[in-house]
Amino acid sequence: MPRTTDRLPFPYRSEAGVLAHRLSALQGALDWAAAATQAAPWVSAVRENPPPFWAMESLLKEYPISSAEGLALMRLAEALLRVPDAETAIALTADQLGRADFDGAADSTLARLSSTAIAMSKKFLPEAGNEPGLMAKLGAKTVVAATLRAVQLLGRQFVLGQTIEEGMKEAASARKRQANLSFSFDMLGEGARTDADALRYLASYQNAIAAIARTADPKRLPSQNDGISIKLSALHPRYEDAQHDRVMSELVPRVWTLCEGAAVANVNLTIDAEEVDRLELSLDVFEALAKLVAQHCPQWPGFGLALQAYQTRAVELIEHVAALGRQHRLKFMCRLVKGAYWDAEIKRAQEMGLPAYPVFTQKPHTDVSYLACAQALFGASDAIYPQFATHNAGTIAAILQMATRQGAPFELQRLHGMGEGIYREVLKNPAVSCRVYAPVGAHRDLLAYLVRRLLENGANSSFVHQLADESVGMDELLLSPLEQSKPDVMTSTLPLPPELYGSKRPNSLGLDLAVVAHREPLLAAHAALVLPTVPEATGAEAQAAVAKAVQAFAGWNHTPVAERAAALRRAADAMQQQQLPRLCALLVKEAHKGWGDAVSEVREAIDFLRYYANDAERVMAPQTLPGPTGESNTLRMEGRGAWVCISPWNFPLAIFVGQVAAALATGNTVLAKPAEQTPAIALEAVKLLHAAGVPLDALQLLHGPGETVGAALVAQPGTAGVVFTGSTQVAKIIQRALAAKDGPIIPLIAETGGINAMLVDSTALPEQVADAVVQSAFRSAGQRCSALRLLCVHEAIADGVIEMIEGAAKELVAGDPSDLATDLGPVIDAEAFDGITRHVQRLHSEARPLLGSRRATHALPHVIAPQMFEVGSIAEVTQEIFGPVLQVVRWGGDPMAVMQQINALGYGLTLGIQTRIDSRALALAGAARVGNVYVNRNMIGAVVGVQPFGGEGLSGTGPKAGGPHYLLRFCAEQTLTINTTAAGGNVALFTG
Repeated sequence: MPRTTDRLPFPYRSEAGVLAHRLSALQGALDWAAAATQAAPWVSAVRENPPPFWAMESLLKEYPISSAEGLALMRLAEALLRVPDAETAIALTADQLGRADFDGAADSTLARLSSTAIAMSKKFLPEAGNEPGLMAKLGAKTVVAATLRAVQLLGRQFVLGQTIEEGMKEAASARKRQANLSFSFDMLGEGARTDADALRYLASYQNAIAAIARTADPKRLPSQNDGISIKLSALHPRYEDAQHDRVMSELVPRVWTLCEGAAVANVNLTIDAEEVDRLELSLDVFEALAKLVAQHCPQWPGFGLALQAYQTRAVELIEHVAALGRQHRLKFMCRLVKGAYWDAEIKRAQEMGLPAYPVFTQKPHTDVSYLACAQALFGASDAIYPQFATHNAGTIAAILQMATRQGAPFELQRLHGMGEGIYREVLKNPAVSCRVYAPVGAHRDLLAYLVRRLLENGANSSFVHQLADESVGMDELLLSPLEQSKPDVMTSTLPLPPELYGSKRPNSLGLDLAVVAHREPLLAAHAALVLPTVPEATGAEAQAAVAKAVQAFAGWNHTPVAERAAALRRAADAMQQQQLPRLCALLVKEAHKGWGDAVSEVREAIDFLRYYANDAERVMAPQTLPGPTGESNTLRMEGRGAWVCISPWNFPLAIFVGQVAAALATGNTVLAKPAEQTPAIALEAVKLLHAAGVPLDALQLLHGPGETVGAALVAQPGTAGVVFTGSTQVAKIIQRALAAKDGPIIPLIAETGGINAMLVDSTALPEQVADAVVQSAFRSAGQRCSALRLLCVHEAIADGVIEMIEGAAKELVAGDPSDLATDLGPVIDAEAFDGITRHVQRLHSEARPLLGSRRATHALPHVIAPQMFEVGSIAEVTQEIFGPVLQVVRWGGDPMAVMQQINALGYGLTLGIQTRIDSRALALAGAARVGNVYVNRNMIGAVVGVQPFGGEGLSGTGPKAGGPHYLLRFCAEQTLTINTTAAGGNVALFTG
């Protein structure tokens, strides 16, 4: 069962409040001026004797990440080693090196040679997008081979060895040069996407522990032996809070086997830190393992975890871990780090609309937190052996000062390939020991790790970057973070997530389902919910409703736009503040949405209300137009009349509210016809809008079948416009019905589906592709207009990518949508189930099935587990299958030819592009006849006002919903011209 209480404080607290607490705790505990005085000679010595060119400090000095050259090298380091085919490798190298200027003078001889070599290589590479001749191809291949060797050389600086044996040999050599060193080996690899990945990483860890054990002395303390760092997300493909039960039953036994091996050898095993939303889960795993340690090997003091100082809960985390140690009579080894996922945490909080950031947003604040955490660790020396990972000379000096005052044992840590200059000076004190965090693995596996390190330390504000920049003076480099963090000094240009869109439009607030306080109201609302019965309208009632809407139009149209907008904003506030749990519960119970999708949909409805309220005030404002003297010319907008809004069941709140809000905001009256499967959700939305001030006759709900109620509404002579979201087939029926009517030409806004494709080339990161494909194809049971239907993957990487997607899809849970662990709920009804099933049966005979057995939580009706088939060509995919069914095709040759084949399908809603070749991504997007193009991410979840949504061709008419042109389609335009000289002359001209 999921947790019912959280161990730590709420993660999204006021940064200023937390910072004040940290500053208060440090009062009198630290003399920063003395620490800076101690650190200054270290800095001077490093600047006088800089580390080798390939060390991180020198590399960042030569090629800052903020420069085109640094960015090009980073992108090449991230992607080039994994590209298997020569043509794509040439294109990538040309694309990246072509964006930078490596001809400038460099300080060191090696740097000059490197820059010259890179600059010369550009002469042999083709211009991006051009086809090279034979000699050029030979030259280009030579250049790419040289660039590959350069990237591999770069990798060697940051990876201790490609195998554990090689890494340990390098560690032994390093110890001969510096006696007071130990190592913590990290077997490189990102989080597992498949169970096969997880088992491979487990075997790698087991092999590493066995190798470390062969040279470790079991009679020595773990602090004196080398150790290992493990990543929990590498050991389970679903290491996430929603899968709590699986993690505890499947992951804990795996990690325990590693702990047993480490305990026998008496070496340190550290659990690396993960993202904020996994912290509580990590603590559950950590305590379960701590209990096993206490039971089976209580004498082993080598078990521990990494703690991230940039989290606003870091001090409370230390207090909790110390309490666990005391409770189980254990002593843990805890590594304090700054944190490696800062940019991802910021983006996640913004995207999810969380109330605040879970991490400090300014570097001095994180530095203060680090110092407060250090104090807390020293204060818990009975339960924790502290390990301080930092390359900041001032922080190191402060740690040494605290340690002297406390008299507690500790160790310092640095990353292999970084901080060597500073630690060369610090370790001249034989009483100080340092452990090197040493990545081990094949160079192609270091990619994400290396880029994370470069970004982390390449920021202009980082100590490593500033250390290499001699224009940064000693006082500035060693400035006290305590002084920089005082309230009168604090400044931030980063808006809080609720303020992301500025003061005029609040971002809708979301929920973090990993936080108990956020999910409890949802579960309670679901338990209490009884779906209301919504009566169906008759044809006669539809006719009468249109008459009412026509009658009410004049009054609503002449209501000032500010009042109409205010009503929409009141409805948005009510959704946000009072009705969010109930609306989410309705979406889960009636539309079979999962909880994450439900929260996102309510937020989208709120965003539509606020966005269209604001945009109506912009669009409806009269525009004075230029013209000759003696007259005024004004362009004015007003509503068209009674609009029929026909919305689908797959977004029964967001699209319903978006259509209705757009029509109402522009002065139209509305006849809202929801999908017959989801009327209760529509009824709730209509009630909210009426309560917010929309007149009853200006918004009428008419529930019933499309063939009767919908058709009757469209056919009425009083209907002034139709907005429809649904299938292309039904959109054409409506189009023909409107065309056959006598009277005015009625506008139709139609947003329909599509055979949405994703094009993947061989530079793409397979893990990123797998994540994007699984989310895009199978989230919401594939019942999104934007969902991925056709995956086009380059033949050079197809086997590995397809295998990873297969493995990830098999881990998805299909079942009861009200269960937090469920990934795919049932499809909407029996008709949809039967239709998808027929397509699946057809594909089993016409294509190659790629997925076998599935995981399901319940034998509910209409549940379809993910399906995946390989087809021979793009042209074979002729129909959209509106469910969790993905078709895959391999491609080779020119990606532009693939794009032309996708265009030939006739649909144009969404497209995904996965490539590291920037010029290729832009060229493909330019050639695509598609409304929404997504590069290197998933292709679902368009955000109102950020990614206006809508397609072309068979995918709709436009304009895009949630964009600046949408409301115009609901308006009639009037130009008012007044002859201002009619009453005797041009007064303005004479007096001007």
